[in-house]
Amino acid sequence: MTCDRERLSHYLDGELSPEEVALLREHLVDKVPVSDICEKNGLAVNNFYHWQKQFFENGAAAFSVNDKRRKADTDAKDQQLADLQAKLQRKHEVLSEVMEEYVQLKKELGEL
Repeated sequence: MTCDRERLSHYLDGELSPEEVALLREHLVDKVPVSDICEKNGLAVNNFYHWQKQFFENGAAAFSVNDKRRKADTDAKDQQLADLQAKLQRKHEVLSEVMEEYVQLKKELGEL
């Protein structure tokens, strides 16, 4: 009875078990006909197609984790780029001041 409740709960949650995903993979990747998979595993064809529907409807969730990670990486790189640009700007300002002082000194010494 507990197993049936667990399976029902799992079914209603919309999450696919690793076994269900393996059967979907067998069909989608290995091109095994649905009827053969269902017959071999004692499944109703409509259950298999329900799993397939869930798999495709929730497929974006598998990539959303990567999107969040990618966004964090992009944010970190953007921050690093901004820091480097600010550092370069400071160096440019210092170099400009030094060059200005150098030119002024040359003028005072009559070398320019």
